[in-house]
Amino acid sequence: MATAVPTPTPAPKVNRIGLPILEYRGGKSTLCAGCGHNAISERIIDAMYEMGVEPERVMKMSGIGCSSKSPAYFMARSHSFNSVHGRMPSVTTGAVMANATMTALGVSGDGDTASIGAGQFVHLLRRNLPMIYIIEDNGVYGLTKGQFSATADLGSKLKTGVINELPAIDTCALAIQLGATFVGRSFSGDKKQLLAMLKAAIAHKGTVMLDVISPCVTFNDHEGSTKSYKFMQENDEPINEIGFVPSFDEIDVDYDSGQIYDVQMHDGSNLRLRKLHEDYDPTNKAEAVRTLMDAHDSNEVLTGVFYINTQKPTFVDQLNLVEEPLGTLPESVTRPPKSALDSLMASLQ
Repeated sequence: MATAVPTPTPAPKVNRIGLPILEYRGGKSTLCAGCGHNAISERIIDAMYEMGVEPERVMKMSGIGCSSKSPAYFMARSHSFNSVHGRMPSVTTGAVMANATMTALGVSGDGDTASIGAGQFVHLLRRNLPMIYIIEDNGVYGLTKGQFSATADLGSKLKTGVINELPAIDTCALAIQLGATFVGRSFSGDKKQLLAMLKAAIAHKGTVMLDVISPCVTFNDHEGSTKSYKFMQENDEPINEIGFVPSFDEIDVDYDSGQIYDVQMHDGSNLRLRKLHEDYDPTNKAEAVRTLMDAHDSNEVLTGVFYINTQKPTFVDQLNLVEEPLGTLPESVTRPPKSALDSLMASLQ
């Protein structure tokens, strides 16, 4: 009797550092089914895998809120710190100062960023700390029954029928004005755009601030909401078409027509923007802010890369830190000797 020969299991596909995508996944999500935050986590997994980032070289930082649970759902092998509500920027700053060789990825929410964390957020932006800061923006406080957050648009409506009478804080306009060097907005439902932006963010050296509209299916996905799936699908207005070519790939042109704007990233990769808005210059800070303000007046939700600056020094550069992580330096190097202290005291007499 012939014995059936089992079909060999094909080896899993691996990235450029030899890891399968499974190594970039995290725990099972406990967020509501259909939550936009889960789609963002999936794009982070894809971007880190495709860029060949070592999971152990990533620090995942967050505050408090539905969004701040997200780091548990991707890159289980990475370091993770769930901080106090609104205080993720200062915790991340300390962690980056201790080891600037790590890739810092912060995930926050519209409440964690623009309400209780606003004071810390603005100082992070002006320092240009090298990190990726993602706002999972749904316009409501999902953990406390769906009240309006500070990013809820004027005139938007809750499921209860309550109308928002306060103007929204535009975190992108704020980030551009205060010093972030890579600013963009995307939609959790736009896989292609968000993935390209995340890959470019990984290659950027400086503060990357990405505001990602992420509909809350429980409290803010209804008629009258400006952060629902339907509203975004009907009112999303991209300012550019985004392509990203990593430095380890052959660089070629993806577009047949239209104006192309190429930005070389710090690692040699190319961010390629095809202009959909005529004469839009993503390196012009004033034009970026003006474009966002005009969009508010027209009730448009702009997405894309609004501003990028690859020349501004980071906070690490400004402090002239040594290349070796401060957290690994011995006391003999970091602590002044007694003779130095005696000399200082003598000079003050």
